[in-house]
Amino acid sequence: MHELAESTVGVESFPSFTKPARLRWESIPADIRQRLLSNVWCGHCRFETTITSFSGTIKGGDLLLVGKCAECHGDVARVIEGS
Repeated sequence: MHELAESTVGVESFPSFTKPARLRWESIPADIRQRLLSNVWCGHCRFETTITSFSGTIKGGDLLLVGKCAECHGDVARVIEGS
């Protein structure tokens, strides 16, 4: 599981970020970004997991990350509220 967490560190490997989403994501300190990625609820697994293979967009002023659960590979999402 450690390898999966490392693969989510660099957003530059995810070209499916919109430009505003990329700017918002990059404005968050790296240690906080990692905590956000590793604290995503999976409705299928019923516990917190790490989001992998994610994309990012801005929806209603919030950053929305959509990707896959590191455990079951089901769909998960993380909303990061705008400031």
